[in-house]
Amino acid sequence: MKDMTPSQIVKELDKYIIGQEEAKKSVAIALRNRYRRRLLPEKMKDEITPRNIIMMGPTGVGKTEIARRLAKLLDAPFIKVEATKFTEVGYVGRDVESMIRDLVNTAIRLVKQREIDKVSKKTESIVNDRLLDAIVPVKKKQSSNRTPYDMMFGQNNQKPKQPEEALLTGPTEEELRNKRAMYKAQLLNGELEDFMIEIIVEDNSSIPIGVMGAGGSEEITMNMNTMLGSIFPKKKKKRRTTVAQARKIFTAEESQRLIDMDAIVEEGLRTAEQDGIIFLDEIDKIAGSNYKGSGPDVSREGVQRDILPIVEGCTVTTKYGPVKTDYMLFIGAGAFHMSKVSDLIPELQGRFPIKVKLEALSEEDFLKILTQPENAIIKQYKELLKTENVELVFEDAALKALAKMAYMENETSENIGARRLYTVMEKLLEDISFYASEYDRDVFTVTEEYVKGVFKEEEEDFRKDTGKYII
Repeated sequence: MKDMTPSQIVKELDKYIIGQEEAKKSVAIALRNRYRRRLLPEKMKDEITPRNIIMMGPTGVGKTEIARRLAKLLDAPFIKVEATKFTEVGYVGRDVESMIRDLVNTAIRLVKQREIDKVSKKTESIVNDRLLDAIVPVKKKQSSNRTPYDMMFGQNNQKPKQPEEALLTGPTEEELRNKRAMYKAQLLNGELEDFMIEIIVEDNSSIPIGVMGAGGSEEITMNMNTMLGSIFPKKKKKRRTTVAQARKIFTAEESQRLIDMDAIVEEGLRTAEQDGIIFLDEIDKIAGSNYKGSGPDVSREGVQRDILPIVEGCTVTTKYGPVKTDYMLFIGAGAFHMSKVSDLIPELQGRFPIKVKLEALSEEDFLKILTQPENAIIKQYKELLKTENVELVFEDAALKALAKMAYMENETSENIGARRLYTVMEKLLEDISFYASEYDRDVFTVTEEYVKGVFKEEEEDFRKDTGKYII
């Protein structure tokens, strides 16, 4: 965040999300303010809390995509949760505090990966030595056969070594060194990845024991190896595998030995508290209603009241220790077509001071989504068919026809936003994908006529539906 201004954050989001400038701007400002807060004196820093955001808009316009891209863009713990998964305390289901525990787990994994990256060079060197020992075992010193009598009175009574026994002693040390040097060069060049070797690894198999957590709200699984690790030595077992697979196993073992897990947990808790971001999706589905009775609707307002203290700031107990939520950033999102933000309880509304509305997609937006983002749908399908040695080419007129068809489908049936493009593309390329492996030609060009031919029935239905409204 030190090097990313709000405008640069928006530019990064522009690579994947078309339009919705207001939402991207609000998110960028909120993230930059978190960095600004870090630079303040401690006394002032404690007074400034994040400005939480609610994003409103129909499905498929980019709410979740903004959150997903933020997760990749930020080097901070981030989780996306569905508000509908939670239930009021006393009902069967997940309690809202579990989102904080999930965030802590994410933060610790993030910090652990950073520390593993720091020791990666040292780990790689140790792993290569272990692999080389498995490929060309080091010559062990022969154990002495001297008895206590021999040690006291000499070994004159031993029989002389026969020539056959001398041949069984194996290669000389110089031959072994040369052999190891040859295999080491091949190992470093990646020539032995499929070579089968036998390795000795730690046996982590054990019986997990389920124990109810604090308040009976969450099940914490404990491992007998972890509980008794300091009493009994870890078991070892032999395993036959490839060098490539052994490299992964050794890397995980050596990385774990080189890092300090206590320091990682401490830093993970701090990172979760100060930099954690929680994306609450489908928050409109828990908006309060006047319905009174039995069923899932009963606990909606209760879920809101359970979420309130977490968003407001409280301390949640996790298996790693207590975590404060005062400085976590919460981003709520929902379609709000069956309810309004004002249907949320007033206390919760006040904890989301920034409200951003995302607009429905136009025909022009569909055309941009097809081609402009780095992960554009057209690019995805081109790469898929390229694996069958078929180059897919789209004419500009064909792309406009596709965008128009996606827009028409949303207008006449359920509006599912940009997700409609996947439905349209699958139908368009159904025959092409089916016969791709049998094509004689290397290039297939999608024209406007081809698009209209595929969607002829849908276009006629659209004209019939709109025709009855024309006077």
